[in-house]
Amino acid sequence: METLMQKHRMYISRVRMEIIRGIMNDISWEKQLVAIKGSRGVGKSTLMKQYIRKTYGINAGEALYCVMDSIYFSSHSLLDLAERFHQMGGKHLFLDEVHKYPTWSQEIKEISELYPDLMITFSGSSLLQILNADADLSRRVLPYTMEGLSFREFLHFYKGIELPRFTLDEILSDADSVCDKVNSLCRPQKMFEEYLRVGYYPFYDGSEVEYYTRIENVVNYIIEQEMPMFCGIDPAYTRKLKAMMMFLAGNLPYEVNISKLASYLEINKNTVLSYLGSMDRAELINLIYADNKSVTKMQKPDKIFIHNTNMLFALSSQNQIGTVRECFVVSQLSPGHSVEYGRAAGDFKIDGTVTLEVGGEGKSFEQIADIPDSYILADNMEYPIGKKLPLWIVGLAY
Repeated sequence: METLMQKHRMYISRVRMEIIRGIMNDISWEKQLVAIKGSRGVGKSTLMKQYIRKTYGINAGEALYCVMDSIYFSSHSLLDLAERFHQMGGKHLFLDEVHKYPTWSQEIKEISELYPDLMITFSGSSLLQILNADADLSRRVLPYTMEGLSFREFLHFYKGIELPRFTLDEILSDADSVCDKVNSLCRPQKMFEEYLRVGYYPFYDGSEVEYYTRIENVVNYIIEQEMPMFCGIDPAYTRKLKAMMMFLAGNLPYEVNISKLASYLEINKNTVLSYLGSMDRAELINLIYADNKSVTKMQKPDKIFIHNTNMLFALSSQNQIGTVRECFVVSQLSPGHSVEYGRAAGDFKIDGTVTLEVGGEGKSFEQIADIPDSYILADNMEYPIGKKLPLWIVGLAY
């Protein structure tokens, strides 16, 4: 355990504290069991280390941070660690990448029963099935999902421009005031164009080539490691999944033809639908349906988008601007909102009531003229004109 405590100090002393994600204030860290889920690369580890440094300081004592694929756990169990940590007066155990420890769910459940005063915060893949794990944790764990950077957070992280979160209702009903506030601090359009290329993951260091390589590594890790582990994907078929990602990135916006996709990949249609569902849960893609309430397990989606615009640029060098715009809207509004395909009118229906049409600055209201609660999100705008709003404004919603 002394080795883990030494590593704890190294990890915590090196974490940067200049900018801290807003989700830190949303998490009830004092609860006994807290889970932070999210895709690889979005900053779960950094968030936990920042919280430890801010709350407990650098040295291990009341808190202990452990990475669960540490060689320590090849000869020690999590249960043994918790027992010793509790005996030494430990209060808060932080377990990073818990899915890399095979019996995590059973042991965390037992630890919570043996030591009810010991808090455990753990992070894991977006595919982590906390509520359906081997041990019944559904009534015990408080789960949170961590996304990549929103446009608002990108402005904070990379440009030093701090803005509050606006609800979607505030954005739509008071767009003039929101845009006045943003434009008083910066010229948002140029920064928005940068965000579309390099703003979603918090590891951009100035080199687009290296940044896109890291995104490709994230995609490969999810497909090669996490999907076989969590989705039962045969490792022999991971090349098919990669081929599917490349096909989708090069053919978006993709109004789904499952037969064509199955023929391209040389697999049957049910397998294609199963793979798409797994890729959606893994945050590689976003599946959009015309009616979310009636979606069945093997139903064909109406539209498919790569999960975020940065991943889209990393996987395809030739992207239509219309694809990028719609991909942005889906990635910014999917967290916290129901996003449906606007089959009858508009591009998207949000929360079953708001209709959004997405386009360039010349986009007209012709297609949504008679639809209540309808808006245009238009590129290359800094201020709204009536219900025609700047596209970037929905990037302030989280």
